[in-house]
Amino acid sequence: MELLYSDKNIAVCLKPVGLDAETQVPAALQEDLGGAIYTVHRLDLNVGGVMVYARTKTAAAALSRAIQEGTMVKEYVARVHGTPPKCGDWEDLLWKDSRKNKVFVVKRIRGGVKKARLEFQRLATEEETSLVRIRLHTGRSHQIRVQFASRGFPLVGDHKYGSRDSSAVPMLYSCKITFPYQGKTKSFEALPIWVHQ
Repeated sequence: MELLYSDKNIAVCLKPVGLDAETQVPAALQEDLGGAIYTVHRLDLNVGGVMVYARTKTAAAALSRAIQEGTMVKEYVARVHGTPPKCGDWEDLLWKDSRKNKVFVVKRIRGGVKKARLEFQRLATEEETSLVRIRLHTGRSHQIRVQFASRGFPLVGDHKYGSRDSSAVPMLYSCKITFPYQGKTKSFEALPIWVHQ
């Protein structure tokens, strides 16, 4: 697993697709770095990319606070079917069916319904797919996948939410994470191979 940065408080790595963000990635970091590793945010099992972990309880509290206050900015790239608008700011109500581990866009607030917001830019369109860059304002389960699929632009490889192609996993990647750290702003960025294909 590639480590982008580490010090005594935090570790920033590239989570591989297929590793669990809450168990396997911390275990791998512990093996490399030693000491405790605290998870402060997550990525789906079949999504890879930049993640930050805390190495102390104080750092975990500071990172969690940054997430709650919206000062941790998470950006993603995705390849979607079709041609979404050049840019957009989408807000939806999402409800998760925990038994099916599936999320749905719903029309009204009821038990378990959460607001979800993202902004995006379409970077390129080739043949029948588009490359988009997304900034998450809320970190809901399957949020990007559901918000794009509900508008007719399922992610390439996302068979749970309507894609019918042969890709094994959704083409979604955590490409940049920015957060306040010790009075400065830290930013880490990486792109998946399929962005350049």
